[in-house]
Parts: sequence; structure tokens; C-alpha cells
Amino acid sequence: MSRRCSITGTGSQYGNKVSHSNHKTRTRFMPNLQHVSLVSDILGTSVPLRVTAHTLRSIEHNGGLDSYLLNHRVAVLTPQAAKLKRQIKRKIAKTKAVA
Repeated sequence: MSRRCSITGTGSQYGNKVSHSNHKTRTRFMPNLQHVSLVSDILGTSVPLRVTAHTLRSIEHNGGLDSYLLNHRVAVLTPQAAKLKRQIKRKIAKTKAVA
């Protein structure tokens, strides 16, 4: 399993640890991934995801998974998140057509 956020695609980054004597050592900075089940109010299901803590805070700030996905472009989302966004849009269109 890759160490990537399943919504934003954020992965590991590379850089240097720099000591007091300015000695540089290459290192890999890993994202803070969390296994969570987020509830989609529109779909009525919970979706198990592996997201970074930053993305989780952003989802809560935007008012939930549905509004987060609907407010972001497909270009910045992973294929899994884009598929989830399409399902949400289809469900919204179906409920508007019925009403």
C-alpha cells in the first residue's frame, strides 16, 4: 500500500536534515496518514479512506466530505476521490429530477 492520501494524493517528500554544524543528511518526510471512515450525507454511506491529517482538518472545515469534494476541482483530486465526487453529483441530480 502506497503512502499517499486517497483524496489529495499527497505523498512522501524528500529533503535534508541539517545539523547544528550544517551537515546535510538526505531524508524522506512521510505524510501523517490516518485510516478514517467518513460519512457521505448525500450517498447515505460511510466511506473508508486513508487521508492525511491536513486533509481531514480541511474536510471538517468545509462542512463534511460531500461539500469538500463538490468545492474542489477534479484535477486536484485522486481518481478514487473523483469517482466519489461523480457518485455524489449523480445522486444530487437524481434527487432534483424527482422533486
